[in-house]
Amino acid sequence: MIELQQVSKSFDGGRTEVVQQVDLHIGQGQFLVLLGESGCGKTTTLKMVNRLIEPTAGRIEVDGRDHRHIDPIQLRRSIGYVFQGIGLFAHMNVAQNIGVLPALLRWDAGRVRARVDELLQLVGLPPEAYRQRYPRQLSGGQQQRVGLARALSAGPRIMLMDEPFGALDPLTRETLRNEFARIHRQLGLTTVMVTHDVTEALLMADRIAVMRSGRLVGCGAPGDMMNEPPDDYVARLMQTPRQQADRLEALVRS
Repeated sequence: MIELQQVSKSFDGGRTEVVQQVDLHIGQGQFLVLLGESGCGKTTTLKMVNRLIEPTAGRIEVDGRDHRHIDPIQLRRSIGYVFQGIGLFAHMNVAQNIGVLPALLRWDAGRVRARVDELLQLVGLPPEAYRQRYPRQLSGGQQQRVGLARALSAGPRIMLMDEPFGALDPLTRETLRNEFARIHRQLGLTTVMVTHDVTEALLMADRIAVMRSGRLVGCGAPGDMMNEPPDDYVARLMQTPRQQADRLEALVRS
């Protein structure tokens, strides 16, 4: 579905590379998490998939096609994209926000309305209650649900997510994690999500790709990354949830 071959990115003419020779395969229907510290290159890698950022070197294939040969606007319209800031249009109501892309694709009004209602149901927002609301009338979690519905509006098979739950309170965050996992399975999506939260990666991913200083340092199933980490950095990263669990257990016993 998505193939990165020796992909690199420099913003200064090659003096430094924020992404260095990344090789990565994401199969159809997989949920892959790009995990790593801030500044490790994971968001740049994500944005290169849909050409929001162009690679300096290497090749990216989407559905077996070199994505340089796909019109960038058509490529982006075929890939859902969700990010932490949400980016809803403040002057548009919920229905208009979700229907932006279908309208650009010249769907007729009845089809757009039906799609909006279908997606509001899918993300747990009853259409009759939320269709006419504006972003300012929604909680952070509700706004993120609308952002997810908008990303799904044209029926993409690929979903890119950049720290989508990072700004939410813990209870809302957990609820939306579970909701998106359900949607991912229900729609058969191929999902690539960026996070620096190790627990989130372990709980959501089929595979975890760990980045450090622009390089891919390990990739595998969550259990394998926990039990057989490929290097010391990944081992330290994977130890974090265990250490947190130990501290919590000590608090319970005290």
